[in-house]
Amino acid sequence: MDGMMDESVAPQAWDVVVLGAGAAGLMCALQAAGRGRRVLILDHANKAGKKILMSGGGHCNFTNLYTEPANFLSQNPHFCKSALARYTQWDFIALVNKHGVKYHEKKLGQLFCDNKSVDILNLLLKECETAGARLMLNTRIEQIERIDLPGAQDADVAEAASPASATLTAPAAAASADASRAEPIAGSATTRIALDRADDATVSAAQSDGAAGEPQADERGKGGKKSGSRKGRAKDEASAAARPACEYLLQTSAGPVRTRSLVIATGGLSIPTMGATGFGYQVARQFGHEVLPTRAGLVPFTITDQLKAMCTELSGTSVDCLVSCNGKQFRENILFTHRGLSGPAILQISSYWLPGQTVHINLLPDLDLPQWLAQQRNDRPNAELKTLLGELFTKKMATLIADEWFVSKPMKQLTHAELETIAARLSDWQVVPAGTEGYRTAEVTLGGVDTREVSSKTMESMKSPGLYFIGEVLDVSGHLGGFNFQWAWASAYAAAQAV
Repeated sequence: MDGMMDESVAPQAWDVVVLGAGAAGLMCALQAAGRGRRVLILDHANKAGKKILMSGGGHCNFTNLYTEPANFLSQNPHFCKSALARYTQWDFIALVNKHGVKYHEKKLGQLFCDNKSVDILNLLLKECETAGARLMLNTRIEQIERIDLPGAQDADVAEAASPASATLTAPAAAASADASRAEPIAGSATTRIALDRADDATVSAAQSDGAAGEPQADERGKGGKKSGSRKGRAKDEASAAARPACEYLLQTSAGPVRTRSLVIATGGLSIPTMGATGFGYQVARQFGHEVLPTRAGLVPFTITDQLKAMCTELSGTSVDCLVSCNGKQFRENILFTHRGLSGPAILQISSYWLPGQTVHINLLPDLDLPQWLAQQRNDRPNAELKTLLGELFTKKMATLIADEWFVSKPMKQLTHAELETIAARLSDWQVVPAGTEGYRTAEVTLGGVDTREVSSKTMESMKSPGLYFIGEVLDVSGHLGGFNFQWAWASAYAAAQAV
C-alpha cells in the first residue's frame, strides 16, 4: 500500500474524499470503494492509523463482544443505535477472521490481537488497496469550497454558510493561487471556507483546559445545549434529503481536489502527539454546525491535596475496586500513580466526573466489612489492624492505610464505633480529584459535533448536503474496552452506504 502514498493528486473529481486515515476513515474508504466509488483518503500525518498502532498497549482492543448503545455517552443517546445495529461487533470480527488475524478475549468481552496492533491496520490498508481506494499522506487541507449546483442555495444552506467568513484568516498564498485557477461550475453558487492554521493553538488551549478538568466552551458560547423536538429532527432529515446536490472543492498541499461526498474522519483532541487537532470541529463550525463543549475522557485523575503523598508512595500499586460518581459505577482495578489515580475503573468513571465532584471508591467490594471486622476481632483479638489489612492489600498499602487513616492497634482494643469508622472509610473512600491529565493521555474526546444536526442513518450533515461526520469527531464516546473502535467501524459503515 505504501506505493499509493507518494503519488500527486491530479485536479480531478472523486466520488468520495475522506479526511483522516484513522480507524473510521480507513473503514469508510474501504466500504465505499467496495461499492464501486472512487475514493481518496487524505491525512496530514506521515503514517496512517497511528492511534491504531498504539492502542491497547500495542495489541489493539479492536471491539467488544458486549457492545450495545448503553456503552456510549452522548447528549443525544439514541443517535448511535442505528449504526451499531447495522454494523455489529460480529461483522468486524468476521473481517478480522477473513484476514487470519489471531485474537483473544482479555476480559469483559474485550478482544485484543495476539500479535500486534499493526495486524488491524494492515487488514484495513489491504482492504482499501483491494477495493481501489487511494491514500495520500503528508497532505494539508488549506481550503474547502462548497459549490452548490443550480437551485441548491436555499435559505438553510445560506444560513449554514454564513458563520464561516467573519472569523477566519486568509489562506496561504499558494492555496489562494490554486483556488483562482479552479473554475466553478457554470450557474453554480459557491461558499468558500478558508481553513486557517489555528489548529495548534486550539489544541494547546484544549490541553490546558482538559488537564484542569474543565469542559471547553463552544466558540459561540451556547454551552452546548440545543433545543429541538423529534418532529423537528424528522423535518430536518427530510429537508436535507430533498436538497439539490453540491460539490466540494478542496485546496490541498498536493493540489486541488473535487468531490461530491466529503467525509470528516479527523477524530478528536485526545493524544495530540499522535497528530490530533481540532480540524474536524473547525470544519463543522464553518459549515454551520453546533460543536458541543469538549473535554478529556477515559483519562487519569490528578491529585494535589494531602492524598498526593499517599498516591506517590503507592505508585504502581493496583487494587480491584468499585468506583462510582454521578450514578455510574465500574468494577475494575484502580492504579496509584505519581500524579494521582489511574487504572481501568478510574478511566471509566472520568468520563462521568465533572470538576469539584467527589469520586467514591469501595476498596473491598467483595467484603461485608462490618461483619468481617467483627469476626476478626472475635477470632483474632490480638492481631493488629495493619496485619489483617496486609492480607487484603499489599503490605505497604495496608501499613499506610492503618497508620494514616486509623490508629493501628490490636483488634480487641477497637471499639464498635471505631470498627464502624474503619468499615465506612474502606468501603467509601471519597476523593475529590484536582483535575485530569487532559488530552495528553486521554483515550477519547467527550463532546464534539452535535449529532442532532447529523443523520443517524447516513452520518450526513443536515446543514450541508454531501458532508459527513464519522467516528470520534461526533458527540459519541464509548466506554473503555473496544467500544470506541466499534463506533468507528459502525459509523464509517453507515456513511459508506450513503456516499
